[in-house]
Amino acid sequence: MTVPGRDLNRAAALERYVAVMEGLRVDHLETLATVYAEQSRFVDPFNDVRGIEAIEAVFAHGFAQCPGMRFVVQARAVDGDRALLRWRMHCDASAHGLSIEGMSELVLGRDGRVVEHVDYWDPAAQLYERVPVLGWLMRCIRRRLAVPGSASR
Repeated sequence: MTVPGRDLNRAAALERYVAVMEGLRVDHLETLATVYAEQSRFVDPFNDVRGIEAIEAVFAHGFAQCPGMRFVVQARAVDGDRALLRWRMHCDASAHGLSIEGMSELVLGRDGRVVEHVDYWDPAAQLYERVPVLGWLMRCIRRRLAVPGSASR
């Protein structure tokens, strides 16, 4: 059942979240507290942390590893207290112009802030394959597992 007022609030909360993420800068990580609940959980292929301070640390580390990191949200959907985002993360030229595509599943709390954030993206194809020796090995494994004649990377 759709409750118009509640769905509008969730949609507005998601738009606030997108605005913060697309405008996020290393010197303004405190803005994350406006869209994440105090004890939020954040999960990605490398981290599983709880609490706004730990989430800020994940993003601070991300900025250190990926200078000029910025996010562009390409699509979004809200269904009740869950939201899905398709995004692209870009780094500047000092990180060899790294660009990563992914999806995030967000659970929104009663106040509209995120209580759980799980990122889904492929580090093998988007990171590991860029490392010279490891990349060669990852491409060999990918070719071995792909259906013959498929458009595998």
